[in-house]
Amino acid sequence: MSLNASISRYEEANFRHLVVDIAWFGFALAANSRFLSVYAIRLGATPAEQSLISALPSLILLFSSMLGSWWLSRHTDTVRALRIPGIGMRFMFLLPLFAPLFPTWFQPWWVILSVTLPAIPQGIASVVFINLMREAVSEGQMGKLLGLRSMWLNITLGIGAVAFGLWLENAPFPFNYQSMFFVAFLASMMSFRHIDLIRMVNETTVVKPPAIPWTTVWRSRGFRQVALITALSHMSFTLLIAIIPLYLVRERGATEGFMAIFGLVELGSGAIVSMFAVKLARRMGNRAMTAMMLFGTSLAAVILAVSPSLPFTLVAAALTGGCWMSVALIGLFGFFTENTPNENSTAYSTGYQQVIGLSAFVGPMIGTFLLDAGLTLTGVIIVGAVMRGVAAVMTEFPVLTGAAARKQESLAQGVTP
Repeated sequence: MSLNASISRYEEANFRHLVVDIAWFGFALAANSRFLSVYAIRLGATPAEQSLISALPSLILLFSSMLGSWWLSRHTDTVRALRIPGIGMRFMFLLPLFAPLFPTWFQPWWVILSVTLPAIPQGIASVVFINLMREAVSEGQMGKLLGLRSMWLNITLGIGAVAFGLWLENAPFPFNYQSMFFVAFLASMMSFRHIDLIRMVNETTVVKPPAIPWTTVWRSRGFRQVALITALSHMSFTLLIAIIPLYLVRERGATEGFMAIFGLVELGSGAIVSMFAVKLARRMGNRAMTAMMLFGTSLAAVILAVSPSLPFTLVAAALTGGCWMSVALIGLFGFFTENTPNENSTAYSTGYQQVIGLSAFVGPMIGTFLLDAGLTLTGVIIVGAVMRGVAAVMTEFPVLTGAAARKQESLAQGVTP
């Protein structure tokens, strides 16, 4: 067999495993992303504790991602490096089921610990996984892979949200939630199995971390643009992560069944838009597409705040799902890969994950601060909508972020930016 044929065979198999991986993981993720907040509310969590559930894991990710380079240096290839942290992070699906076994006062704190402790291996795994994707699939196939992963993530998230929602509505509490988390953990391990089946063309290649200081990454104008846009996007979006479930459950009287429908609409929209987002990014550019979709999330928050009835909030769910999935899974990652080199990719991946971690921590904390300052849940949602709009404007107009200078430099050098 020729070398090119061997590469093609490995790449096709890797491509397939990466798609099936996200499908299984999406089904598992429905438990945490759609129902963990409601679970915490049922256990008596305060708004501050709700925000910690959303924010604290991101703070841990900020620091644990720094260990990615060190971890890679201890392994002979990227797949092996992902095994221990890849399994460890999946305990975020298993640990919450033990909350009802603790005293009532400690149950919300156990939920916080259940998602915070697995964030330690998750930070390492996130850095390793970005390197794995860039090694397992060629640059030309990355856009197609991101689109399919986004589509299948939304499809299986939707399936999981409906299945879990129906189960939660009809089974007794807390057994309904405990069994849901156990099934989610099993699904996440099926996801890990497909990651573990990925093979590189040359498995004997030793993966070494880049011998560059972290300051070199931040001196890159391209990476600074990535960092700014990523920070604006995640901070403005996660500001409302803990607020929206509280708003729907406490002010609108939403049940687990409605939350399942809300999630299904959001994720179904994400799956549909994902089929077009890659082509849209190719035509508009990742930056412009990200700005447009961020504005869509701003509009969605306004619709949610002024909805005359609970069913009307589903319009906001559809707009949020389609727009945010295009930003998080396609636009931002595409912008990252086109503005950072494959060389020293571990250092850039670490920086990228640190920006996401810090932003996703600060966002929910801003929401909690606004609530403590006396704003209503509706008022916080309006503030979040404004921040998302500002993020969209700053992403789109390069004069506000310094990208204009980089574009002029490229044109002066005869390079297409």
